[in-house]
Amino acid sequence: MSVQAGIWNFDGEEVERDTLARMSLQTAEYGPDGEAIHIDGGIGMLYRPFHTTPESRLEHQPHSFANGKVITWDGRLDNRDELISQLGERLSADSSDVTIVAAAYGQWGAECFGKLVGDWALTIWDAKEQELLLARDYIGIRQLFYYAKPNGVIWCSHLDPLALEGGRFSLCHEYIAGFLAFRPDANLTPYAEIRSVPPGMWVWVRHGRIAVQTHWALDLRRKTRYKNDAEYEEHFRHLFRLAVRRRIASTSPILAELSGGLDSSSIVCTADDILAKEGATTPRIDTFSYYDSKDPDGDDLPYITKVEETRRRIGFHADLSESAASFSLEYPTFIATPGFAEREELTKARLDLRRQQEHRVLLAGTGGDELLGQALDPRVQMADLLLAGDFTKLAKLLIAWSIITRQPWIQLFFQTLSHALPYWVRTRISAVAKVEPWLNRTFAKHYRIPARRLEAIKGMWIWSPGVRDSLQTIASLARQMTQTRPTTYEIRYPYLDRTLVEFLTSIPNEQLLRPGERRSLMRRALSEILPPEIAARSTKAGASRCYAISLEKYWANIDSILRSSLSARLGYVHDDVLRATLRSMKAGTFPLYFLRPLRALSLEAWLRAAATRGVLRIASPVRIASEKYMRESSSSSLA
Repeated sequence: MSVQAGIWNFDGEEVERDTLARMSLQTAEYGPDGEAIHIDGGIGMLYRPFHTTPESRLEHQPHSFANGKVITWDGRLDNRDELISQLGERLSADSSDVTIVAAAYGQWGAECFGKLVGDWALTIWDAKEQELLLARDYIGIRQLFYYAKPNGVIWCSHLDPLALEGGRFSLCHEYIAGFLAFRPDANLTPYAEIRSVPPGMWVWVRHGRIAVQTHWALDLRRKTRYKNDAEYEEHFRHLFRLAVRRRIASTSPILAELSGGLDSSSIVCTADDILAKEGATTPRIDTFSYYDSKDPDGDDLPYITKVEETRRRIGFHADLSESAASFSLEYPTFIATPGFAEREELTKARLDLRRQQEHRVLLAGTGGDELLGQALDPRVQMADLLLAGDFTKLAKLLIAWSIITRQPWIQLFFQTLSHALPYWVRTRISAVAKVEPWLNRTFAKHYRIPARRLEAIKGMWIWSPGVRDSLQTIASLARQMTQTRPTTYEIRYPYLDRTLVEFLTSIPNEQLLRPGERRSLMRRALSEILPPEIAARSTKAGASRCYAISLEKYWANIDSILRSSLSARLGYVHDDVLRATLRSMKAGTFPLYFLRPLRALSLEAWLRAAATRGVLRIASPVRIASEKYMRESSSSSLA
């Protein structure tokens, strides 16, 4: 994806080219196809292109259009033909995406943002009105961050340059709470002074004031209902094929991740079918598979082989069994957010492949689990029936799931009943919302960590359990996109296609999940193009072995830093309890939610690295009006 950045000095002082040049240098590998800088007094804009489509090579950015407006656009516009038809004059099939978007803004203003279908983020500067707009697509696949200062604002599609440009920042404790809960809200960064443009929204800056407005929200009233399964299957096939077709437009070969699971295999097989029957601009589609052949929970390789046999082409492979080290506590280069990077061997394999081949686009299966029923809880489905008063159907499902899960139906009923309760009740009885003993309870309570695990959006409890689940899914995926670290590939996500997502969230849950059959709609609809072994696959590879080995490998360092951790001195965790939990995991005893203590460990490693680099201002524990909390937290200065 292309790089966009800029500076606006409110007082009109001329922007220093050197500042934009530093940001350009820091992001050069992500925008390798040139550099363009636009400076006009107090406004400066940077654009570094990353060309992947024929249309992108026609673009000249920053792009100037009506009455002194300037736009930078990082994206792929999927509904080009529809917009060209609506906008009419001076546009053609050869028009670049940025030209179409500029015309749309000229005609509809900010209302156009909700009409743009695709993966995108944009910046619009209006010199006449002295107004800046920053916007992102509906789920935030393209990133855009901004740092508001008293005398101006700086923005960039990458967080690292902003964190390195502004001196020492304060920690955002709300972000940390979200990180330890699961994922932070999509408008937050670890730095209190830096924000992310929220997905589905646009940020308006004028006269030194900042406002945020929504351009897309899930239509909770939309319901798609058909007479039989065949009609749902046909509609899904059409939209999934459209989602894949939109993402295989590329002037270079495409690399598709292939794990042998339903998500990745469906993308690859559908893309192959499109190429065979319809053609596409991409020269070819290669696959990239990685696995740990020594992991007892890993069974991906036989399924990967089945897909390769079907497409009669062997892809690129990376066997990660040699070291099985999934993370490192070292940060040789600055990383703007906490969290472990992907496995070192996998990173090396990707880099080697990138050097040897000409791939620029990577197809990924993110969102398949969440949107197609793998992660759907049957108790949510039954809670909807309970609230609707459909007791006959509820009784049938209770019996069916009781047999499958080997739980008494009355136990399932009470669990179902809990899903119909407001979140503040569920936080007291749900295992998901339980505060782990290694978390500082007062910090967890003040920043609503239990509630964050159940309620993605405040007020969502008023909706039915099924609607709440859809809202939770969209919000969780938006957070994931915002927190995804940049890569030198343009990653495209067919399952996050907006048209497909709007359909999947409007159909009955029983199309996605049936007793003993997760991903029911997908399996039925794609049975003719998937190898039978893939369509019937019910297993999913785990990663517990690599985590245990990594804890063993780095234990001396882990034990040392957790004896006097910044996280504990700031009042986030109890380091002695966290150390004991990780020691048990090293020995092979994993708690139900074992990723949570690993996230806490990654936070500690990141805090130390960021403080050492002078990026963070860490001077005292979290300030909460609670004597008990202040007794739990050390008052030692960490400056």
